[in-house]
Amino acid sequence: MRIAVLTGPERFEIAEVPPPEIGPDELLVRVAASGVCASELASWAGDPPVDYPRHLGHEVSGTVAAVGAEVDSFAVGDPVGVWVTSHGFAEFVAAKAAHCRPAGDVPLAEVLAEPLACAVNAVEEADVRLGDDVVLIGAGFMGNLVQSLVRLRGVRQLVVADTRPDALDRARALGATRVVDVRHESLAEVVGELTGGRGADLTFECTGGQAALDAVGEVTRMSGRIVLVGFHQGAPRQINLAHWNWMAFGIVNAHYRDVDTIMRGMTVGMRLLVSGAVSLRGLVTHRFPLAEVDAAFRAARTKPPGFAKATVTFD
Repeated sequence: MRIAVLTGPERFEIAEVPPPEIGPDELLVRVAASGVCASELASWAGDPPVDYPRHLGHEVSGTVAAVGAEVDSFAVGDPVGVWVTSHGFAEFVAAKAAHCRPAGDVPLAEVLAEPLACAVNAVEEADVRLGDDVVLIGAGFMGNLVQSLVRLRGVRQLVVADTRPDALDRARALGATRVVDVRHESLAEVVGELTGGRGADLTFECTGGQAALDAVGEVTRMSGRIVLVGFHQGAPRQINLAHWNWMAFGIVNAHYRDVDTIMRGMTVGMRLLVSGAVSLRGLVTHRFPLAEVDAAFRAARTKPPGFAKATVTFD
């Protein structure tokens, strides 16, 4: 089979290797699509330096090709969403059956179960309530997923802020009650007007950047909750801790390393996806063959017009 191997900064090579052998509790999955995650960009760029070779890729969808002897929950031919920790940019992956979820009739190009699990866990841990006023900063792929799930909670205001017109158009189509281009409008003023000066009950930071951290403290009400969804890399971040302390913000770090939590999020997310309650239609905007995996990563880094999510596909 073919697999992408990171051999240096911004340099994948395609290798031919045997398909992985599976254990009794595992599935062999023929990969249909593998998403490029923002958390992998630093490793791809080699900043900070990493050891090579490396095998990236953890957001996988595909079809069951073989079943381990102890697995009775899946059969050959079943479409699945898969979480693996690496080796996802390959024609086949071996995955524990417990880390796979049925994909139903959803197109496999739109079955990215792992990031959906992250969004589910963020929204549930944030405890979004009926009638809440919510601000979401960052209308990229993760922001879009969080927004779609927040809408299911019956909020009053759902204000989405970004700097990219195409991202704001997407947020508007996903049901934002107000979008704010922060290059031209003050987010704090807009939120103040919409909430009678009170501020947002919850603010989701979905960019991984310093500017969003500066903004969340300005738009969240006293004793409101700030949810950190963005993946922060590079230089250390700063917050106005005296202000955050005085405002008694509740802080939710929406990043989880506990496997049971990840799997529960996948279960809920895939139920919603298969039922049609949420959809990734229109969110996977850029697709690349395996031979162009570096181009997929470049797109994820530069975010060309219309970009939300890049995947490597195996048609």
